Amino acid sequence: MLSSVIPIFPLPNVVLFPGVFLPLHIFETRYREMVKDALAGDRLIGMTLLRPGWDREPADQPPVFAVGCAGLISHVEELDDGRYNIVLRGIERFRILTEEAERSYRRAQVDYLADQFNDADRDAVRRQRHTLERLLTSATDAPERTFPTSLSDEEVINALAQYLDLDPIERQALLECDSVATRCDGLVDLLEMKALVQTAPPGRGLVH
Repeated sequence: MLSSVIPIFPLPNVVLFPGVFLPLHIFETRYREMVKDALAGDRLIGMTLLRPGWDREPADQPPVFAVGCAGLISHVEELDDGRYNIVLRGIERFRILTEEAERSYRRAQVDYLADQFNDADRDAVRRQRHTLERLLTSATDAPERTFPTSLSDEEVINALAQYLDLDPIERQALLECDSVATRCDGLVDLLEMKALVQTAPPGRGLVH
């Protein structure tokens, strides 16, 4: 059972998804302490996205989006000067309920949010895989892409949501989707919109 109180690591441009790996370089003193404490405990760190305007807020606790993703430290390298290189594996989404102020780093009491993925969702995502492959091929102007059959539909969707060239706010919106099927639909919508923007005549907008 996952701990209901976890450290949270807010960043301005990083969103973690369940089942996806995230490498991080930890250099700030308070976050070195965070990693050290996590390694001595359940190895969990909650990744959260800073809200726009965070750089105009107090430096110690700028506002974050309430929904984040807990990651398990799967690999760690401690450097001679006390910095860390770590890899997190996304475990489960969460919603922040309250924050605690007992440590140098932020900790929060969270409620975990399991992704819905029933048979109807699986069928919907499977139908969309070909659409995603087509959109990715046209977006990158590369030979036709197919996803490895070894990856589950859920792994494909979450990996694309994390690794595609999307704005952090777009990734956050995908993370907040309550089902993998809804996240898949959101990805398709974003890629279709980007394709429209790329093909629009120079100097002309999409709305007249």
